[in-house]
Amino acid sequence: MSPSLSSSEFPPVSGLDPAISAALKRDPAGLVAAVVQQHDTGEVLMLGWMDDEALHRTLTTGRVTFWSRSREEYWRKGDTSGHVQWVKSVALDCDGDALLVRVDQVGAACHTGTRTCFDGRDLPVLAATDAPS
Repeated sequence: MSPSLSSSEFPPVSGLDPAISAALKRDPAGLVAAVVQQHDTGEVLMLGWMDDEALHRTLTTGRVTFWSRSREEYWRKGDTSGHVQWVKSVALDCDGDALLVRVDQVGAACHTGTRTCFDGRDLPVLAATDAPS
């Protein structure tokens, strides 16, 4: 289970490099947002959540592991669906509160069966008239 500690109270967990752990700025549940992107096209596939252990597993196994907030357990993408995410790179953003995980996605990234979690979910946007095109 992911501990609920502040960033300053977070101990290094199961082998995650302490420097990486120290750079993370977690939410109150101890999690960091992980944006998943197709490595060769730049397509944004999904958003998941990671704690130190999920990030450690992602960095060391070649497969993306998340912390499920609803099930309160770790899950490795593709173990039940076959829609595996093979890790190509992981980057930490400038604030330390988000990860960019570049993957080679096999099959659908979304649990609904769509390629991305954003397919067909566009919201109406009122475009600014003075914005550059």
